[in-house]
Amino acid sequence: MPTSASHLSASLTNNVPANVNVGPAQSSLDMPVIALAGVGPKVAEQLAQLGIVRIFDLLLHLPRDYEDRSRLVSISEVAHGQSALVSGRIVHVDSNRSGMTVMIDDNTGTIGLRFFKVYPGLAQTMSLGTQLQLFGEVKVSRYGKQIHHPEYQVISDSTAITNTGLQPIYPTVKGLHQNKLRTLIKMALQTVRSQGLPMTLFTTADFATVADLPLVPFNGLKALNAENIESEHRETEDIFSTLARSVPDNIINNSVSNSVNKANPSSYDYSNSEGNNNTSNVYSLTIFEALVLLHTPPTYTDSGQQYTLLTQLTARTHAACQRLIIEELTAHQLSLLYRRQQLHKHKAPKCGTQSALTEQLFANLPFSLTTAQKRVMHDITADMATSIPMLRLVQGDVGAGKTLVAAGAAGYALDSGWQVAVMAPTEILAEQHLVNFKQWFEPLGVGVGWLAGKQTAKQRREALVDIAENNVQIVVGTHALFQEQVKFAKLGLVIIDEQHRFGVEQRMALTNKGVANSTPHQLIMTATPIPRTLAMSVYGDMDTSIIDELPPGRTPITTVTIDRNRRDEVIERIAVNCEAGRQAYWVCSLVEESSVLDAQAAEATYEDLNERLDIRIGLVHGKMKSADKQAVMQEFKAGKLDLLIATTVIEVGVDVPNASLMVIENAERLGLSQLHQLRGRVGRGSTKSYCVLLYQKPLSETGTERLRVLRESTDGFVIAQKDLELRGPGELLGKRQTGNVGYYLADLIRDEQLFTIAQRLAKHLIQDATRKADVSQLIHRWMPEASRYTNA
Repeated sequence: MPTSASHLSASLTNNVPANVNVGPAQSSLDMPVIALAGVGPKVAEQLAQLGIVRIFDLLLHLPRDYEDRSRLVSISEVAHGQSALVSGRIVHVDSNRSGMTVMIDDNTGTIGLRFFKVYPGLAQTMSLGTQLQLFGEVKVSRYGKQIHHPEYQVISDSTAITNTGLQPIYPTVKGLHQNKLRTLIKMALQTVRSQGLPMTLFTTADFATVADLPLVPFNGLKALNAENIESEHRETEDIFSTLARSVPDNIINNSVSNSVNKANPSSYDYSNSEGNNNTSNVYSLTIFEALVLLHTPPTYTDSGQQYTLLTQLTARTHAACQRLIIEELTAHQLSLLYRRQQLHKHKAPKCGTQSALTEQLFANLPFSLTTAQKRVMHDITADMATSIPMLRLVQGDVGAGKTLVAAGAAGYALDSGWQVAVMAPTEILAEQHLVNFKQWFEPLGVGVGWLAGKQTAKQRREALVDIAENNVQIVVGTHALFQEQVKFAKLGLVIIDEQHRFGVEQRMALTNKGVANSTPHQLIMTATPIPRTLAMSVYGDMDTSIIDELPPGRTPITTVTIDRNRRDEVIERIAVNCEAGRQAYWVCSLVEESSVLDAQAAEATYEDLNERLDIRIGLVHGKMKSADKQAVMQEFKAGKLDLLIATTVIEVGVDVPNASLMVIENAERLGLSQLHQLRGRVGRGSTKSYCVLLYQKPLSETGTERLRVLRESTDGFVIAQKDLELRGPGELLGKRQTGNVGYYLADLIRDEQLFTIAQRLAKHLIQDATRKADVSQLIHRWMPEASRYTNA
């Protein structure tokens, strides 16, 4: 019996753990799973480990695979890795100390059953001539076809083959069995259906706005009828066996149902679905039908048709999957647009359309801005001239001149009487910005301050006073700028470098430091080129500008990969390079991210190369004091050091035009984008530059692919896209930034076309003031934590 809505409502008050936040309970979908019969504290804890807190989470916990127990497969047809249902007669039994081997024959071939543990009763069951029905994963080896510890039952000529259909296999945790998950999910589906709940806010008119956009092609389900549906799955009292057979025909049912049909489970017309195209299949499916089909797919007598269906379901390319993904992506896009809409309700410091300070800054440079830099400057100054808070992301490959553009933007804010905060994720990068901003602005009469975690108490007190009293107009720092005791006199512009290193909460903390009733403009910079779908997913609330042009005089970097066994030859080349008056980097990397271990590796390399090379060598790593690191960096920049040995702390922000050689040790251990960032430290002058990737054998397939891509391409966007494919968004942008953008089904690479559909649907919905409640409900359902970030 399904759990009733009244039972759920009653259970909600009594059974919800104190630490579970499910937001406003608008329906049973939003209720905690502990409200379901059979979910006590222990099961609730196990479900929570799977990210399942609400009934909606449970419904979206989709099978990772399916076991096909709907048909017998002849032994001659089974293949390695296939889980199959077979039947045959025992023709041989062999028992020994290592277990038991049983041979089964079905007149098409033989297969061995291997039992490593012989339990009581097994020997009596496994007797010659016994007919068995078996299910298990087939392994093919030099011993032939085998199934280890299969599920089995004894059958006779009069026994009907047990047909348990397609069994979904769910991701699970220790102690939570598949049958328990299947029971809970079926109960959740029945509960939702019994209430006739709204499952989607979309209408036919909404989907009409995206009808011209393409969907990823798939092979739709063929029409199903009494001849090609297994008769064992036709129990009319079970809603799942009926609803799961096909998608409704858009021609006959020409509307999008917004709720579950609870009156008549057979009310959909499946008689003419073969002629549907992919678009009509996707958009005419209700969310409920999509979920039912995924949890209880139909069975086919045609094995090829069955294989196609299951492949599409597990690959998430089937129409049912696409329908859910579109809804999910639209919810995410709406949350970003809503965040932007909320931000636009705030007032921002209005800046002038001209800046004498910026003009003077650019006039003092020994070079001119590139066309791309001028274009991006125009975007930024147009934003800052309004009272709407700017939220602009500036992307640019390494060496494209983003920091200079940010300095130009700072000039506009300063000329209008506002302070500027410049924030970087690491002290070494913040220190590089400090040096640059002091060099650019102090000669123009602008005070530049510094705030970092490693300052003494006295230095910190003095810095806080200078910031609060407007003695410094530009403040450069790390996350210390976020802290509550930091009070700005007139904060008007926040410049954040390498935004992906910070969480949304941190950015919110800094923007809350504006003067009363004012939100500062935000300029976000990243030297990590962001693939399109990732930008739409994570930065969809921002305007984006791209500096897609490198300054003149930059030379291409030649990248080579060399086996670590030839390390001595590389060291010889460093000596030749440095004796010719050029400088070099040697980067040490380890498997584990550990500042202590990284420092030890760098120190060991420093001692080794100091003994072997008669050149001036410096050392920089994360465990050094800030002043010591800065002193070494300045010596290297001034040409007083020939070789700088460092950890990956030099990934961004270091600009030494005379450095023409970069050696990265154990390069296979770093991600593509990080390798590209490191490589960008050379090639900044007119000298031919090289990047040497030292790798350790054996190389994994992924490691080989990384090195190949880096060797063949210098295009940051190409590299970032490949990095996304190899590592995923959490690794590419940092888990802190992407942690609040977890998806149930959507995939940034596979679903690129669906992102475009979702983006248009979201813009269509948010522009309609009458749909505000719908928008809020959709965001809450798919992203219950999103409301925390609406002001970010």
